Amino acid sequence: MALTGRTALLAALASLLVGFLAPGWTGILAADLCIALACVCDFALAAPVRRLVLTRSGGAAVRLGDAVDTTLTVTNPSGRPLRAVLRDAWPPSSRARGSDGPGRHRLTVPPGERRRVATRLHPTRRGDHRATRVTIRSYGPLGLLCRQGGHLVPGTVRVLPPFHSRKHLPAKLARLREMDGRTSVLTRGEGTEFDSLRAYVPGDDTRSIDWRATARQTGVAVRTWRPERDRRILLVLDTGRTSAGRVGDAPRLDAAMDAALLLAALASRAGDRVDLLAYDRRIRALVQGRAAHEVLPAMVDAMAPLEAELVETDARGLAAAALRTAPRHALVVLLTSLETAPVEEGLLPVLAQLTQRHTVLVASVADPHIARMAAGRGTADAVYEAAAAVQAQSERRRTADELIRRGVSVVDALPGDLAPELADAYLALKSAGRL
Repeated sequence: MALTGRTALLAALASLLVGFLAPGWTGILAADLCIALACVCDFALAAPVRRLVLTRSGGAAVRLGDAVDTTLTVTNPSGRPLRAVLRDAWPPSSRARGSDGPGRHRLTVPPGERRRVATRLHPTRRGDHRATRVTIRSYGPLGLLCRQGGHLVPGTVRVLPPFHSRKHLPAKLARLREMDGRTSVLTRGEGTEFDSLRAYVPGDDTRSIDWRATARQTGVAVRTWRPERDRRILLVLDTGRTSAGRVGDAPRLDAAMDAALLLAALASRAGDRVDLLAYDRRIRALVQGRAAHEVLPAMVDAMAPLEAELVETDARGLAAAALRTAPRHALVVLLTSLETAPVEEGLLPVLAQLTQRHTVLVASVADPHIARMAAGRGTADAVYEAAAAVQAQSERRRTADELIRRGVSVVDALPGDLAPELADAYLALKSAGRL
């Protein structure tokens, strides 16, 4: 039950009339009784809120940056018309926008009928956005006193990673087709797996001549090769504290996810099998054994609720989980930080366990603010900041060089460049037969 502004306005008008026409307790009592009687009648004529039936439908998933509509169906089983204001509450990061303020809707439902109201959501964060309670105020014909109540109507909208780097996919697929020899290029198919025999033409590498096949026929035969196929790719997302640092407008983890999605899309098109492991002190997400057309949707869905945990990553546990997930030789792509302390104290002691069995590639997101600081000049403060930034970059390069000396490939790039550079590193390893 709640009073409305109309009740206050009616009481103010009544006080003026009493003051002019019947000043005294008798007039005040008569006015109050009339207002109270009008409120009781209005309350009795309002449709009961508890008897309403509410069901939710609408989009269950949306990419970050897009909009999605979630629909509530309100059924009025009572014999009185429903005149109401409905509030469909969602978390602030959902940015719910309705017809009358955030998630608010005015509706009228005749007896025995139903109406639908749609709330448009503009999520600003990844993950699962949940709504539980819907609050309704039911008004009588005079709008003096309303019934108010809530209904538990659970609903979840999963906000998926935006996958900005998909714009690079056509160029990387074109490069893959060139490697596979399916387009007209100067090289006649790079790779390390035998594909077929064909007749020799001037300009072919004489090392590709198959002398046994040549002896069985009248012409010279050469071998053609293709890039490796059906290899295993394990993408490992470090979800520890270093992934929580923000680079630009988003955490490092989001840039790592974007790069992982591009690599997964490219590798699955190349005929390789792709798995995903997210780990800090325990497994946060695992996608394993999916078909080529299933791996990308499964990875996007698994990444959606991931958030960086403010704990130090257990490097030994991460290595053990990676070895369990990929028991045979694979390309292990570790998306983590290149900060000196976490690498020296965590990754380096367990790196040999991974490199003995797998090809390891470490990909890291560089901070664009550090790059801007390193280029700063003009004032004393800017020079000191530039010196600190250059020192940080130098330590980062030393850490990368140490990993390279231990047989690890390293990709260190700004957030916008990490995804295409990681894809290029994968194609280079594939072309060299190192998968």
